[in-house]
Amino acid sequence: MTIVQIAPLLTEELFQYIWKHRLFTISHLHTIEGEAVQVLQPGVLNSNDGPDFSNARLRIGNTIWAGNVELHLKTSDWYRHNHQRDQRYQNVILHVVFEHDLEETTTQGIPCLELQSAIPKMLLHRYAQLKHSGHFVPCGGNVATVGRLIWRSWKDRLLVERLEKRADMMKEWLTRSRNNWEECCYWAIAYSYGMPVNGDAFLKLAQSLPYTMLVRNKHNLAQLEALLFGQAGMLEGPFTDDYPSELQAEYRFLKRKYHLLSLLPHQWRWLRMRPSSFPSVRLASLAVLLQQGRDLFARLLEMKDLQHFQQVLFVQPEGYWKDHYRFDTPAVVMRRPGVMVTRNVIINSILPLLYLYGREKGLPEYQERALGMMETLPAEENSIMDGWKKVGILAGDAADSQALLHLKQHYCEEKRCLQCAIGCKLLKTGISL
Repeated sequence: MTIVQIAPLLTEELFQYIWKHRLFTISHLHTIEGEAVQVLQPGVLNSNDGPDFSNARLRIGNTIWAGNVELHLKTSDWYRHNHQRDQRYQNVILHVVFEHDLEETTTQGIPCLELQSAIPKMLLHRYAQLKHSGHFVPCGGNVATVGRLIWRSWKDRLLVERLEKRADMMKEWLTRSRNNWEECCYWAIAYSYGMPVNGDAFLKLAQSLPYTMLVRNKHNLAQLEALLFGQAGMLEGPFTDDYPSELQAEYRFLKRKYHLLSLLPHQWRWLRMRPSSFPSVRLASLAVLLQQGRDLFARLLEMKDLQHFQQVLFVQPEGYWKDHYRFDTPAVVMRRPGVMVTRNVIINSILPLLYLYGREKGLPEYQERALGMMETLPAEENSIMDGWKKVGILAGDAADSQALLHLKQHYCEEKRCLQCAIGCKLLKTGISL
């Protein structure tokens, strides 16, 4: 592949990455004017406005320079970006370009270094393959060749990133609930009951029904179900069974009493779901859990192991829902929600909330507990994890599966290969510099 063919594959992000990690032939570098260049320190990448790298140390000719370095794909980009009018670029010590396309040998007197011939063509070719890959993950069949130690450290970082992201989301809920941890916990659990497709609808439902209201009605399961199903817009009727008709009448009374405004029923998704995952079954399970009363989050804070979490959070629908998936439709074969639902609640809500509590209160032991408990839970089972198995990457526990889910959703799907430890390793493998 010639330089002309490869050049269009180069992006500014990749060019900065190449400079930062010195992925170019470091010997026999010369400025356009012919002065020898030695890169002692490439500098620190600047994420703000101004030159791309600061605190670089270079030997140009016989002089050692310290300062800023600016990178462009073409020398003419200096003028296209109007750097000649920007005072922040007056102290740049080297202008590094992929292609020098001007007659001048310097940029406003700043030495210019062209790297085109020093960058391995294999690196550009591999980057292009990653960017244009149609596989489950960009690195496809090569992902399993990366060493175990790199995978381990990368998964650890990904898990923390995922917990931080979930904690940030729950921090917004906490703020909205006026720092009511019990209310926030109730919202988080409801959100998990609706995942993966009805999470937002469950959250909206929970936020429309204050936790204190539900606790006041906890002694009567029918009233809890009337509030949940009615507020969800699932009691519009008419019904042939007595039970939903009774819930309908109860909700009409409670709606007037509490001045409620129900959700629209079209927000719920039912297609291509197992009956045990129907929102109706999940709402019935949530009602049983809410019967346990107030101070649920306070109780969860005191629990030290997975068994205690499961004892409190594992519930089954009762009464009418022992042989129904939906109103007026008896089930021929009834499969009740399993322990996996409880584990998903723990993984996606309870442990991130525990992590947030430790972060907000300055109590790192809760953050450590959340991280440690992830390693005691079995790995999740879903289509994304099936995809990872097909490319040879297995999850040993929930910590692994959460890390791999985060990697797929926030790195692979966005083609952030240069920010991924696996992608970086594959880019560098076998490159002779």
